Amino acid sequence: MDALPRKRPELWENRTWMLHHNNAPAHASLFIRSYPGKYQTSVVFHLPYSSDLATTDSFVFLKLKTTLKGRRFQTIEEIQENAIREPRAIKESAFQITFQQWKKRWERCIASRGDCFEGDSL
Repeated sequence: MDALPRKRPELWENRTWMLHHNNAPAHASLFIRSYPGKYQTSVVFHLPYSSDLATTDSFVFLKLKTTLKGRRFQTIEEIQENAIREPRAIKESAFQITFQQWKKRWERCIASRGDCFEGDSL
């Protein structure tokens, strides 16, 4: 909550920011569900099983899975080292592109009023 005014002051000042709430079980607690009301936050709920709105963190897991697939590790420490090193090796520009693609998908989802869409046409 403290980072928003620093990183996006224009959204903080006019209260136009939204929280994209996915369906993770950890986000179903009473504390988490009460957060948006406490801070007058608009919530964009994630459609169940929606690949259109897959969050950007799935990009990291896909990269990690692809990089580590088929490799054998001798120790837990070796697994941990690789699981930390590989995501750090992803270029910032790749994260930016992934975020922009995600943003485009949720804008298309809003424009289609939640209907499914395929390809680049809407």
